[in-house]
Amino acid sequence: MTDYREHITIEPGKRAGKPCVRSMRITVYDVLDWLASGMSEAEILEDYPELTREDIRACLAFAANREHQLSTIPPV
Repeated sequence: MTDYREHITIEPGKRAGKPCVRSMRITVYDVLDWLASGMSEAEILEDYPELTREDIRACLAFAANREHQLSTIPPV
């Protein structure tokens, strides 16, 4: 797997600064929501041919990294 930072971009003027896939208007949240709703990778790629398997995996890696960062913050 390539580094997710090669696939996930954050631009203040695009989608209110949410993390997006390769500067497109598809957010990490969109991809995670599709997966959570039961869509398979193949279905997502069929519906959104501009995405790649690496993009989907980068979204998962981004979410995992974010969760890891949140879980390592000491409680206040």
